[in-house]
Amino acid sequence: MKILLHSCCGPCSTAVIDKLKNEHDLTIYYYNPNIDTQEEYQLRLAEQMRYCNALGIKVIAEEHNPNDFLSQTKGFEDCKEGGARCAICFKIRLSKTAQKAKALGYDGFATTLTVSPHKNSDVINAIGKQIEKENDIYFLDGNFKKQDGYKKSITLSKEFGLYRQNYCGCKFSKRG
Repeated sequence: MKILLHSCCGPCSTAVIDKLKNEHDLTIYYYNPNIDTQEEYQLRLAEQMRYCNALGIKVIAEEHNPNDFLSQTKGFEDCKEGGARCAICFKIRLSKTAQKAKALGYDGFATTLTVSPHKNSDVINAIGKQIEKENDIYFLDGNFKKQDGYKKSITLSKEFGLYRQNYCGCKFSKRG
């Protein structure tokens, strides 16, 4: 299957790409309006590009537009990390990925978000399946942290010398 794989950053993509690359024709989709600054966005994108270039995997990157995130999460600024604001953020990114995948003729879409131990895979996969129905395009769900996926992402990130950020990306996640 030809899959458009949403990626939040290079480090999170490593283990997911490694798991899926032999079964699917992957293209990375870098769309993350939640990232707080242009500098952080570009740093994460550069690391994503560097990793994918080393593997020969195509990357499609969107311009940084934090208003996509801030306008839709207005009123949820004080939610705890992992709560309603995060679910909105997942939906923003997965909806855009599904729309892009469909417009470009992909068979389906997926996300690297479930590799993080800080993200609820059940919530992400439920949102993905809802978007699958709304957009009539297959969502490849998964819990990529299983079978030491997160541990493998750390190992691969170290091997490639990738910058590993210490927060999700939004300014609200910085405060913990």
